[in-house]
Amino acid sequence: MGSEQLDLNLLRVFDALLREHSVTAAAERLHLSIPATSRALGRLRRAMDDPILVRAGRGMAPTPFALRAAPRVRSLLDEASALISADRAFAVGDLHRTFTVRINDGVAATLAPRAVEATAAVAPGVVLRFVAEGSESAEELRDGSLDLDVGVGDVTAPDLRTAPLYRDRMVGVVRADSPLGRRRAPTLAQLCAHPHVSASRRGHARGPLDEALDAEGLTRQVAAVVPTSAVALLLVASTPYVGLVPQRLAEHHARSLNLRWFPVPAPLPALDVRLCWHARLDADPAQRWLRDTVRGAVGGSAR
Repeated sequence: MGSEQLDLNLLRVFDALLREHSVTAAAERLHLSIPATSRALGRLRRAMDDPILVRAGRGMAPTPFALRAAPRVRSLLDEASALISADRAFAVGDLHRTFTVRINDGVAATLAPRAVEATAAVAPGVVLRFVAEGSESAEELRDGSLDLDVGVGDVTAPDLRTAPLYRDRMVGVVRADSPLGRRRAPTLAQLCAHPHVSASRRGHARGPLDEALDAEGLTRQVAAVVPTSAVALLLVASTPYVGLVPQRLAEHHARSLNLRWFPVPAPLPALDVRLCWHARLDADPAQRWLRDTVRGAVGGSAR
């Protein structure tokens, strides 16, 4: 490390630079002048004994050291924010912050619009950044890369907190002009008479429905495998395929896409959707507000 001393303001500049990969964009994010941000970058380079950002074509790219340090810096800033604001009145309208939320696309399609609308109404300085599921690693919650994880599945790590959001189930969906679309409760045999589209992030054609079909001596033809439920819904809208998607997703988009949805007569597992965050953010007023906003969006998105 160099002789230059680091302080919270410099760390905020570091965080903005690593998020934006640009001095100009970081200055806008921090409401600083470009020269002031440039001087801060110079101080960071001396303090960390590293270039932090280097030219890469027309833009700038972070150094390996900066990439390694970025999650730890974000975590420190989160903890400092919680400490400073713990005993102060919290004014959400004055908040300028980007929250990163990892979320399943089927949940995002119904929850994200309500959450964004509710946020814009009271906190115009807040940006909700939704990122897709990929790795379900908890490290991104621990290092501050993620503020919230919205998904399905148990979380058992002692440093993580969870709260239930809602319970959903998988339903069948077809085009309204499909023969199945005219039936209120198709049988499993009737479902197997039509080609299916399977939604799987890992590219799997088989799922819980196939296990139920095996028990009845039935099989289905999977004609396509797509990575998300939202893509499955769009594919069903333009083909004679049957799709399985979360009920909330089907309810919200069936009419606009000219689709019909129906219950599947099989013991498919319920989808228990929950919030997850790191314990260090329990007392952060901004994080509490974010969690309350997401919960409120769930209620607002129900029909």
